[in-house]
Order: sequence, then structure tokens, then C-alpha cells
Amino acid sequence: MKNRIKEFRAKYDLTQEELAKKVGVRRETIIYLEQNKYNPSLCLAHEVAKALKTTIDELFDFKD
Repeated sequence: MKNRIKEFRAKYDLTQEELAKKVGVRRETIIYLEQNKYNPSLCLAHEVAKALKTTIDELFDFKD
């Protein structure tokens, strides 16, 4: 599953650390998400999307 976390994070000028704090995870989790090495739970996907002011569908590509 691909995602656009890095793109949206840049749009709001957030560091990985800042996003991690907003959603309650470690910075490493954000790194793994951005590298498509980790598929988030629905709850985490929702929190990330909310923090980046977008929807889960806009943020994650479920086609792959």
C-alpha cells in the first residue's frame, strides 16, 4: 500500500517528529509508514489523516 504522508507532511511544514507526537506514535513509525514498510491500523490511518487534514482515501492508495 502506497501513501502520500510525506507529501501532506511537507504541505503543512511538519517534521516526522511533530506528526508522530500529534498521532501518538514514535518517529520511527512515521518513517516506516513513509517508506511503505508498515501498514497502519485503521485507527492509526485515521489519526494520521486527521492530523494532516485529509481523508484516509486521499492519503493511502489501497490498490497495491
